[in-house]
Amino acid sequence: MPPPSLPAARDPAAATTTARRRSSKEGGAAAAKVHPAPAEKEGKKMGAATAAGGGESGWRLPEWCSAAGVAGILRRHPLPALFACGLLLFMAVEYTIPMVKPDAPPLDVGFVVTQGMHDAVAARPWLNSLLAALNTVFVAMQAGYILWAILFEQRPRAAVAALMMFTCRGMLGCATQLPLPDEFLGSGMDFPVGNVSFFLFFSGHVAGAVIAAADMRREGRVALARLYDALNLLQVVRLLACRGHYTIDLAVGVGAGVLFDTIAGWYFDAKNADGKNAHCRSCQCHKALLSH
Repeated sequence: MPPPSLPAARDPAAATTTARRRSSKEGGAAAAKVHPAPAEKEGKKMGAATAAGGGESGWRLPEWCSAAGVAGILRRHPLPALFACGLLLFMAVEYTIPMVKPDAPPLDVGFVVTQGMHDAVAARPWLNSLLAALNTVFVAMQAGYILWAILFEQRPRAAVAALMMFTCRGMLGCATQLPLPDEFLGSGMDFPVGNVSFFLFFSGHVAGAVIAAADMRREGRVALARLYDALNLLQVVRLLACRGHYTIDLAVGVGAGVLFDTIAGWYFDAKNADGKNAHCRSCQCHKALLSH
């Protein structure tokens, strides 16, 4: 078989066709290697920047600022939207509501709501003593559960949370001493037993019950935790009716219970961070208290 170059050499027309094909291929490759002009490059860069930044300044309004975006937020996040409305509402209320006069008693909505119960208890001293005794039993139940958790189940988180909470309560009570309500209905059966003086802000009764209930939920004792929550709610109503606490004392008591239970959890997580139980949500990992 003759080499490919031999027919081309013998046939001048075939040689011309082959040369033309080579010339067209080389021309296409050269055209592909041609670089765009600097002006074209700059124009493409500016166009990309404009598309990404929304304009020459590089900033544009977020998507949620449009009507469709606001509607989407209301649909997907109704709770934060409700809080935003509450912010606007109470900003208007706070700047327009009349202040309580210095010589007037505090205005407490909880006292207003429980006025009927207060009158009933005030007219029946035996009922006041009975409610006080029942409340003292509930406080003993809280303390008993927390002590049981640390002494018999070796889970100290609730006890440490209670220690933190009562220490903070004592500091705040000394820092700001609130006046005892004029309609306070004291009883020798109440806790502290003997109708002695006590701090109003914040409620240790409520905070202790919250700490105990939180520990119960972590251990799967959901029914017992719900019972403590219900008794805590009854305790709140009784304290308001007997004027043993202001409403703000009780509300902050709930928050304090949650706060110090969380802080106690952080404390033990940090203590156990170098072990296999780090970041364990169960109180079983807090048995290492005595080893540190």
